[in-house]
Amino acid sequence: MPPIQAKRTIAIGDIHGCSRALDALLDWIEPTADDCVVALGDYVDKGPDTAGAIERLIQLGGQCQLVSLLGNHDQLMLDAIAGRADLAAWVNDQGGRATLSSYAARFGGDFPASALSPEQAAALVPSAHQEFLRNCTLRFETHTHFFVHASYDARLPLDAQPRELLLDRSLRDFVPARHRSGKTAVVGHTSQKNGQVLDLGYLICLDTNCAKGGWLTAREFPSGRTWQVDIDGRRRG
Repeated sequence: MPPIQAKRTIAIGDIHGCSRALDALLDWIEPTADDCVVALGDYVDKGPDTAGAIERLIQLGGQCQLVSLLGNHDQLMLDAIAGRADLAAWVNDQGGRATLSSYAARFGGDFPASALSPEQAAALVPSAHQEFLRNCTLRFETHTHFFVHASYDARLPLDAQPRELLLDRSLRDFVPARHRSGKTAVVGHTSQKNGQVLDLGYLICLDTNCAKGGWLTAREFPSGRTWQVDIDGRRRG
């Protein structure tokens, strides 16, 4: 991805269907065409309104310079509705039921309680939303920071990172060292159950567990200004 010239670079942690929180956060930040907003992935599942969250992100792309990273839940959704992954496992175990319910509620369509096929699931999701997820990228860099969904290998160049690390590696399993580039890593994926940003100096995690009682967090780089709202859009601090 070519460099982006921006007055502000602001990253937003895992949204997970928390559309009211996303709306409130963006109303607070007031991004403009001069700003770059980096969404760290996992827009879908768990929370109550994936459909509304993605709709708002699509709108945001016309409001500022939006960089949308792909999260593991986003990839799983694409695979499940395409028949490349176990649809029932996604629906029943990974938050997919909440996702498809939100689409049925917002755009109409049948969401049967059982025996859902990939074709039926895909029919619930507008093509523009599927295209938004398919067009998400795996990483983004500025002169001082790099942004990925989950984790990285500190020894490898950023353009040679294994996909499974970028999408799936939890910081609870392994915390990488400072990347060889010297840039600060900004990630999501590993939910911070205490609702606090994990800041190791060289690595910052902005997934603060919004869908499960925490906060949706945004942080400006390099200033460090931070915004947090809960699932209902109430501001913290």
